[in-house]
Amino acid sequence: MLFIDPGRFRTELKLQKAKTVQDGLGGHSVEWREIGVVLAHVEPVSAQSRFRAGQFHETVSHRITLRFRQDVRSGMRFVKQGRALEIVGVQDADETGRYLICLTREEGR
Repeated sequence: MLFIDPGRFRTELKLQKAKTVQDGLGGHSVEWREIGVVLAHVEPVSAQSRFRAGQFHETVSHRITLRFRQDVRSGMRFVKQGRALEIVGVQDADETGRYLICLTREEGR
């Protein structure tokens, strides 16, 4: 069994889900709807800077650990003080239904 210190869950994050909204002209836009606020432990994992199309493009990945929730899926995102962290992977930390580990990507900081 994996031990995770719940006292490390000090970072407040908004959990958001994308909703597609039709524009009435055959197109659509994406709106983000807040579905909850969680306390989590956020760890930076890696950072990359690539030069393409005449400019630098930065990507930062994070590992976010939080208490287990049934409704967290890839394609959702966390928002931390205006920064959007896109969830690219979700796993039950030790298959006990106590904690989730989310791998996230933050673009263009």
